Amino acid sequence: MEETTKNRPLILVSNDDGIKASGLVALVNVLRQFGDVVVAAPNQSYSGMSHAITVQTPLYAKVVKQEPGLTVYKINGTPADCVKLALKKLLTRQPDLVVSGINHGSNSSVSIHYSGTMGAAREGAISHIPSVGFSLLSYHYDADFTLAAQYAQRVISYMLNTGLPDGTYLNVNIPDLKELKGLKVVRQSAGRWVEEFVERTDPRKRTYYWLTGHFENLEPLATDTDEYALANGYVSVVPCHTDSTLHSAIPQLNNLNYEL
Repeated sequence: MEETTKNRPLILVSNDDGIKASGLVALVNVLRQFGDVVVAAPNQSYSGMSHAITVQTPLYAKVVKQEPGLTVYKINGTPADCVKLALKKLLTRQPDLVVSGINHGSNSSVSIHYSGTMGAAREGAISHIPSVGFSLLSYHYDADFTLAAQYAQRVISYMLNTGLPDGTYLNVNIPDLKELKGLKVVRQSAGRWVEEFVERTDPRKRTYYWLTGHFENLEPLATDTDEYALANGYVSVVPCHTDSTLHSAIPQLNNLNYEL
C-alpha cells in the first residue's frame, strides 16, 4: 500500500508509454510539489489502447519504488486497468486527482478516442475524480519535457484549487517548441485519420500489414479549436465529459420511440 500523509493531496498517476517513459518521470517530479504521489503505470507501452481493459488474464502489481510521498507500481495491464486496479485495490483512500502522461505525441482532435493516455484520465473521471491527460507533440526519444512540465504544473494547481465539474476530464496538448505563447481553453477540432495498410510478405511467404496514414483537420479555418491553438504556439486545453450523449439530437430522434 502507498505511504501517504493524511493532510496532503493524494495524486494517482498513470500513462500509456510505460513505466520507464521520460514523460512520466517529468510529470511525477511536478506532482510531488503538490502532494503524495502513487504511480500505477503499465509495464510496457500501451499506446493506442484507448479505454481497453483486461478480462482474459490476471493482473499483477509490483512495487518498484517506495519512499516518503511516492509509491510506484508496475502493472501488466492497460492504462485503464492501472487506474481501475489502483482505485479498487492499491490505494487506501480516494485520490484528489488522476493524472496521465506526459504522453509522447499529440492526443488532440479525434486522437483522444484512440489514446491510452486519455483512457486513463477518462477512467478517473468515471470514478468522479477530477482527471487530466497531458501530451507533448513530439515522438522523439529524447524529447524535452521542460515546458510541458511547467504548463502541467499550472493546470494541476488550478485543478487542486478549483476542481472540475463531476465527470469532467481535461485533454491538454503542448506544442514541441522552444517558446510558447500561453494556454487556450478550446474545443476539440473535427478531424480524421486518413489510414492505409502497407501490405508486405514475411520470409515464410505470409502476408502482413502495417497501419500507416496521416491526420486531416476537417475545419482548418476555425480559430476556436485545439488544432488551431497548437498550430499557433499555444497549449490547448479541451474539457471533456464522460457523458457521450448528443443531447441536441434527442428531439430529432423522438419518432423512434415505440411502446408495445
